[in-house]
Amino acid sequence: MYDIPYFKASNHQEVLDFMQAHPFVTICGVDTNGLPVATHIPVLIKIEYDKIIISGHVMRKQDHSIAFESNKNVLVIFSAPSAFVSASWYTTKNMGSTWNYQTVHARGALEMKDEAHLRKLLTDLTLYFEKDPDSPTQVKNLSEEYMLQNMKAIYSFEIIVTQLHHVFKLSQNRDEASQTNIQTELNKGDAACQYMAAAMKRK
Repeated sequence: MYDIPYFKASNHQEVLDFMQAHPFVTICGVDTNGLPVATHIPVLIKIEYDKIIISGHVMRKQDHSIAFESNKNVLVIFSAPSAFVSASWYTTKNMGSTWNYQTVHARGALEMKDEAHLRKLLTDLTLYFEKDPDSPTQVKNLSEEYMLQNMKAIYSFEIIVTQLHHVFKLSQNRDEASQTNIQTELNKGDAACQYMAAAMKRK
């Protein structure tokens, strides 16, 4: 991935916060024929001592889940809204336009877990995203028949992150006046542009 020193977070916690704020990820792997596979799922991230652990579940008998069973090495991509940046917004002329974005790449081995882990994961996942502990959709309120039927079709996993890389490309290489102009123009755009303007301002 892009590895330019000035397109980096100011500290490690900022990267972890980004991952927590954008838990709908792309998980990439390689099947037994050497072909790339990918899926898109919500995950939970927890920190245990110095370990980053990503957990989630996937449907069985799919190209990606079959690939993960045979080749555990995966890449998890965290991303956020991105935006086109016109060079016409720079104070310096005769330059090319670009794209601002933020992404985190986490590598590790995907380990399939047992039924007890799956049940706990579904409980934790639903509680985390539903927010309301009394919601009728919480696992504790679902029938055992329903749970068992659906759990047969999926398996849960954990990934202990072994490599973590990121790019926070927010026009850090532009002068202050250009950065202000970029934010102003982005704020005139759609939700993704406005998100990027806010991310630049936080930097």
